[in-house]
Amino acid sequence: PEHGLHFTPQVLGLLVWALIADTTYHLHAAYGWVMFVSIFFWIVTVLFFVTYLLQLQLKFYVIPWSLVLMIFNAVATVLYITAFVTCAAAVQPTSWRQWDYNRRAAASFFACLAMIAYGASTFFSFRAWKGLGSNAATSQVTDHA
Repeated sequence: PEHGLHFTPQVLGLLVWALIADTTYHLHAAYGWVMFVSIFFWIVTVLFFVTYLLQLQLKFYVIPWSLVLMIFNAVATVLYITAFVTCAAAVQPTSWRQWDYNRRAAASFFACLAMIAYGASTFFSFRAWKGLGSNAATSQVTDHA
């Protein structure tokens, strides 16, 4: 999208959250961090979604939204890197329950995908912030003006 807000990371983060929440995560402190990262960024992304859905960014025009989104996506990328590494390192093949292992391994996979998706969103947000994301139609209008 033009505004640099992508919802793929939100869906992936929700999967991480659901998969970890369905295990005995409270017995392992490492999964508390993974839960925090996935829940926090899911909620903030929903808030950004509502902001754009209601077009509140037009009312708060003094806020540099492209810069805010770029910083948000960059922070989300870095924290999802730590969540992915934490989640992947804490997965034990000899878990007490086999389904805990399967869900934690899947959560690690989806945390990696969320990390990549937030990284891609950071790239596109950076392009939007720098004004590099113009489409062909607008570039033709400015070229001929």
